[in-house]
Amino acid sequence: MGFHLVVSQDIKNDSLLTVARNIKNDSIKLSLYNIVAFNYIFNDLNKALEIIQESEQLAKSKSLYYNLAELTNTHGVYMDIKGNSDSAKFYFDKALELSRKYNFLKVESRAINNLGMFNWNKSNFEESLNYFFQSLSMDESRGDIKSTSRPLNNIGLIYQEMSLFGKALEYHQRALKIREEYGLKKDQVASLNNIGICYKNLGKLDEAIKAYEQGIDLAKATDNYFDYYKLLDNLANVYQIKEDFPKAIQTYLRALERIDNFNINEKGLLSTYSNLTSVYNKVDNPKKALEYAEKAFNILNRNTNYSDYSDELYLYAAESYYMLNNFREARNLTEKYIKVRDSFFSKENANAIADLEVKYDTEKKEKQILVQRAELAENGLTIQKRNTQLLGLIALAIVFILVGYLLYNQQKLKNKQLQKENELKDALVKIEMQNKLQEQRLRISRDLHDNIGAQLTFIISSIDNLKYHFDYMDDKLNLKLNKISSFTLSTIYELRDTIWAMNKNEITFEDLKVRTSNFIEKAHLSAYKTTFNFEVDAGLENSKKFTSLEGMNIYRIIQEAVNNAIKYANAKHINVTFQKSLDIMLINIKDDGIGFDIEKTEFGNGLNNIQKRAKDINAQVEINSSPNEGTEILLKQPLN
Repeated sequence: MGFHLVVSQDIKNDSLLTVARNIKNDSIKLSLYNIVAFNYIFNDLNKALEIIQESEQLAKSKSLYYNLAELTNTHGVYMDIKGNSDSAKFYFDKALELSRKYNFLKVESRAINNLGMFNWNKSNFEESLNYFFQSLSMDESRGDIKSTSRPLNNIGLIYQEMSLFGKALEYHQRALKIREEYGLKKDQVASLNNIGICYKNLGKLDEAIKAYEQGIDLAKATDNYFDYYKLLDNLANVYQIKEDFPKAIQTYLRALERIDNFNINEKGLLSTYSNLTSVYNKVDNPKKALEYAEKAFNILNRNTNYSDYSDELYLYAAESYYMLNNFREARNLTEKYIKVRDSFFSKENANAIADLEVKYDTEKKEKQILVQRAELAENGLTIQKRNTQLLGLIALAIVFILVGYLLYNQQKLKNKQLQKENELKDALVKIEMQNKLQEQRLRISRDLHDNIGAQLTFIISSIDNLKYHFDYMDDKLNLKLNKISSFTLSTIYELRDTIWAMNKNEITFEDLKVRTSNFIEKAHLSAYKTTFNFEVDAGLENSKKFTSLEGMNIYRIIQEAVNNAIKYANAKHINVTFQKSLDIMLINIKDDGIGFDIEKTEFGNGLNNIQKRAKDINAQVEINSSPNEGTEILLKQPLN
């Protein structure tokens, strides 16, 4: 069964490649090359890159820009699957630039969708949703219903990430309906997998099993072995939740029966091995559980970037060692589990681990007491057999000394254990408090995003619809709508900045630098006639971490200063520099605009806000300006 999957897929790709090489029309040939390269990405990365590079060269030499845009987009997918996210974004941006330059709307929609995927991988859910909705809108406006299934599916995935499974299910079902209508069987498999995940998280386990089984049958029929194994793992997980452990083990083992020459997804194997460790513990077979845990640990040793997915594995392996009375290794793995979970460590799991440790420690002590009683009974029999009272008294004295020593040691061990338990409880209380604070921040930021962010986005969309549907609007009304749209978009950016600061307990200098750099790039796009220069002193790279209040106020001061230079100073050059002087960070925003007389000019809201924000974070700010000599704003922030 497995060998057929690889051979048939390779034959299809190789046959299509042979057909493409014999086609004389270069444009059709390159379109086929693009399809073959895309298919090879999920089977043979080296072959995929070889075809992409050869095709890009041909497209450039023949000036076939549509094919070049398509291939550039596929090159980005290759980089994304390979794990080079920055390179993937480079090719997606390049494909978007080409498609917009030559008005290739279909390729533009795909590139926008892929940029959404890039932001999703970076956990920028708001940005990714924005790209996916743009792609969906473009496909719908072109009447390309078939293509809408892609952004619909991706929107569903983002809602999954946000744990909005009911809303996610709605978009996945819409995507599946379109994919069934157009016979997109491979894409149907992905939709069925996502629908199963949503049903599982909504507690509808029978519906989840039905969706997974339908997806498995379709994946097998279409030789889609990449999703075939993923679906088996997910199906086994549902059986495990239903406590049908024999069926869960059987299905997990099916997921491990990988075909020859299959490009193994080690992250997927890590999940399967971890789940098998858990389920074998459930059926009281800890030795078998540790066999799979060891395989999972080998994957972690080869892929250090998988450490975020290792927490449950440490917990399951710790449980196995507890069951085998190996308490030293069990506690070691429990400590690793706590470190990985960090602020995500839940009170429920902490109580489970504590109960597990108490349970097995109690069993150990009971065994020790039984052994001691047996020894005492044996000594008593020996004493009774002795003939002289003197020897009996000596033996009895020895027994009392031994018992006293054992009791002393036992009490000492008990005190140490109580001390460790109290330390663990204190640590868990702190972690729980951190969890609650983080949950409150995430809930507030999610409310801001879902309510205010969505409403502002709706305003922009409504204004755009008005402009597109009413061509006869006069210039004044059109200008007014543009101003409202620009103001709303600016408000969205302000909201994003606020959410960015809320979601962080502290802000590193690298966060502040990247945020400032992105803002300056956006400012340059809106004021393209103004030249910007942004410099950072290397001595600041490892400087202190800021509180969210400090980081946000510093960023807002830079924003206000740059916006003033653009709006009011008519500056041609704006320089923003970060410098270090002893234990002080100096931020200088300087322009060559018209300037003003500080003595004769009353400060407006902008400059007053700068001074107030600096005061709120115990920083100093100097504002220097003269008519026709520009303006300089210098912020001094202590680093200690």
